Amino acid sequence: MTPEEQITSLRNKLHHYNYLYYNKDESLISDLEFDMLLKKLEKLEKKYPQFYDENSPTVRVGGEITKKFKSFSHRYPMYSLANTYSKNEIIEWIKRIEKKYGNKVNDFNCELKFDGASINLYYERGKLKRALTRGDGIKGDDVTLNIKTIKNIPLILNGIYPEKFEIRGEVILPIDSFINLNNERKAKGLPLFSNPRNTASGSLKLQDSKEVASRKLKCFFYSVVGENSSIYHSELLEKSRQWGFFIPESMKRANSINEIFDFIDFWEKKKSELPYEIDGIVIKVNSIKIQNELDFTSKVPRWAISYKFKAERQSTKLLSVTYQVGRTGAITPVANFEPINLSGTIVKRASLHNSDQIEKLGLRIGDYVYVEKGGEIIPKIVGFDKLRRPSLVNDIKFIENCPDCGSKLEKIQGEAQHYCKAENNCKTQIIGKIQHFVSRKGMNIEGFGSERVSLLFNEGIINNIADIYEVEIEKLINLEGMAEKSALNLIESIKQSKKQPFQKVLFSIGIRHVGETVASKLANHFESIDNLINSSYDDLVSVEEIGEKIVNSVKNYFENPENLLIIERLSDADINFKIDKTKNKSNILNGDIIVISGTFENLTREKIKQLVLENGGKLSSAVNSKTKIIIGGESIGPTKKQKAKLLNIPIISENDFLKMLNT
Repeated sequence: MTPEEQITSLRNKLHHYNYLYYNKDESLISDLEFDMLLKKLEKLEKKYPQFYDENSPTVRVGGEITKKFKSFSHRYPMYSLANTYSKNEIIEWIKRIEKKYGNKVNDFNCELKFDGASINLYYERGKLKRALTRGDGIKGDDVTLNIKTIKNIPLILNGIYPEKFEIRGEVILPIDSFINLNNERKAKGLPLFSNPRNTASGSLKLQDSKEVASRKLKCFFYSVVGENSSIYHSELLEKSRQWGFFIPESMKRANSINEIFDFIDFWEKKKSELPYEIDGIVIKVNSIKIQNELDFTSKVPRWAISYKFKAERQSTKLLSVTYQVGRTGAITPVANFEPINLSGTIVKRASLHNSDQIEKLGLRIGDYVYVEKGGEIIPKIVGFDKLRRPSLVNDIKFIENCPDCGSKLEKIQGEAQHYCKAENNCKTQIIGKIQHFVSRKGMNIEGFGSERVSLLFNEGIINNIADIYEVEIEKLINLEGMAEKSALNLIESIKQSKKQPFQKVLFSIGIRHVGETVASKLANHFESIDNLINSSYDDLVSVEEIGEKIVNSVKNYFENPENLLIIERLSDADINFKIDKTKNKSNILNGDIIVISGTFENLTREKIKQLVLENGGKLSSAVNSKTKIIIGGESIGPTKKQKAKLLNIPIISENDFLKMLNT
């Protein structure tokens, strides 16, 4: 055998043994024999580096150092799931699905909700090419080197698989591995980790991949993305099991609400017997066609829901209430209590949200309050022990003035929150606005993290978002922790942010209640900041899905002379305050409102959406009298069909749509 043939043969054997051991629980050779083969491969690879393979079994042991994790966009966003704690809400969810789909739906896939860190893996021609963390759902960090050390993740696939696809899973730390890891740290005098979930998540961002390899992480897979040959989600998971992925045997197909509830009840009782942590059940519509028809909201898939198990509850003494100022001026009361261990984490504070919530709970300082973790993540107070209430009355009186700037607080009619209205004179609000402006979802100015924003503000270099575009490199170089190269990179990133489209800018300036979706609707409707500033109440309220609360917030923002001055300065700095129609391929659609429904043969829904916007159209999810065209694929929603017929709205195919653009 030539050296190359020896290396290839060893790699194939080791991949096969790894797959059987970690996915099939079968061991054809002893650990010693496996290690001997691995060492033999390592020696050969070292001797013949020309036969390097990034997916060799030897990468499992780690050893490479990553100084910085680069960020990349997900090809398909990694949405969160809608959560529920009530079986009645599951029934309501199914009713909403059937109403939107227009037919009875009785085929679901039930899966355990693993408590770990989400990961997205990209495979090409059967080889792992990239692994990204969930990040913010739009972008994630490249942790490929660390992921390759997890032994039940296949580096080379088996059987017949798509040429390119993505698969998503949850990286978890088994309970035994967590206990052993903490015992080792205790023996070395190191701080102990709080819980398996946080440890798994933190492990993915370790710089030393050898350290990641030592932690014995596992990955359970739950979703294949970008592969449409299967009819059912469960069928696709079964296929991926054959390719080499670890798909838990616990998943079950359910054909009725009672079968779903049986699955929930079974695992709520049995979860403590599992060798890893779960925090609930995920229920998914099994038909991929129906999934595509239901699509997503701006935040969650409509075709899946997470049922969370009842949270652990602890009692502790309420010591005080402090108040925090948000970037929009909202005042949030925070309860401070004696520390407790809740679901493996030390907790000593929880948000009380607003004055109405304090009044509803009827809390007093000194009460013994019941604390739970909402969704096993966010601590919340759910009540107090009336029998242990102290005799002295110590009511919680909501503050009247801003804890930061001292301005009088206001409570807007119809809202639960108190607000500090001194938005341009309140330090916490100003810093929060700048942090929001430079964030990844905002203007995406790299190297401008939260701490650096605070530093530049405290040093008097920036006092508002417009000052960012007047920062001089000389002032940056003299700052603590800012070398010349970092300063140059920051200046360049600030310059690059001027290319952000109008809808991003509108979201970034931080108007209360104007999130990404609302900003996009306003930008596409008014097309420039001047049109938006000069718009009337009726103009604003005519925009689809824009209600009175948003309208009032937008009007209030632009009625403030200080905000208008900031907009003017940003405009002078060449920030993009209008829709750039020159980037459009055409204006054939001329502002027409278009609805997309169904599944398509040649184009993805995202590509069709992109083409609509590039050719001057506007998108909507609802069919109404303003809808000009419906681009319909297979399995178009019956409700949409019915409305289209009633309103005489044409339904065209993707091919008709492309012909329309080509004319």
